[in-house]
Amino acid sequence: MPSEPLSPEGLEAALRAIGPERYHDLHPFHDMLHEGKLNKGQVQAWALNRYVYQAAIPRKDASLIGRCDDRELRREWLHRVADHDGHGEDKGGIERWLILTDGLGLDRDYVISQEGALPTTKFAVEAYVHFVRENPLVEAVASSLTELFAPSIHKRRIAGMLANYSFIDEKVIAYFRRRLDQAPKDADFALDYVKRHARTVEQQRGVIAALKFKTDVLWAQLDALHHAYVCGAVPPDAFRPG
Repeated sequence: MPSEPLSPEGLEAALRAIGPERYHDLHPFHDMLHEGKLNKGQVQAWALNRYVYQAAIPRKDASLIGRCDDRELRREWLHRVADHDGHGEDKGGIERWLILTDGLGLDRDYVISQEGALPTTKFAVEAYVHFVRENPLVEAVASSLTELFAPSIHKRRIAGMLANYSFIDEKVIAYFRRRLDQAPKDADFALDYVKRHARTVEQQRGVIAALKFKTDVLWAQLDALHHAYVCGAVPPDAFRPG
């Protein structure tokens, strides 16, 4: 990071450069998932643990809204909560994720309880919630910018899982289809907000660090899955396939 503030365009370039180096699509566990190299129990473990993250997103977003004096930001951010919790006829992203876990043969109450989730998953997700709740608002917004990189992983996941797993169908992957439209819109707003509000060197360093932190949160969850369900070191009380 230079000693002088970056231009808005320079800051955007610095933020976008984080994805090709640090986004969790680079993790070996995702390669195995998308290429059909996992068995059904390992896919179940991934979906069950990822539910912890999905369920926390509206809590994270509501905490950001609750500390925000910026009406424009509150109005825009509010739909993120509805996108996951549901609104009107749309039951939301959390319900679509539960349709995924239902389709994988997992008991819905067990998934919702999070009892079988890995300890690292729970710690990483709560670290993200606390980060958004406690850090400067512009950093909280910046931490959501992994959505800049999400469409590519969703496209790969849809194609790979449909091609490689007999137990995956269009109903099961509805969550990812929906995020192909939602994530780019959310990312565009958040990126514009960060470019307008991160003006000093300190603020710009903060938003770059925030996005790196978020990639670490996502990467840590996959590290835990790989260690437990590929290497075989499943911790006590965690989900055990079969």
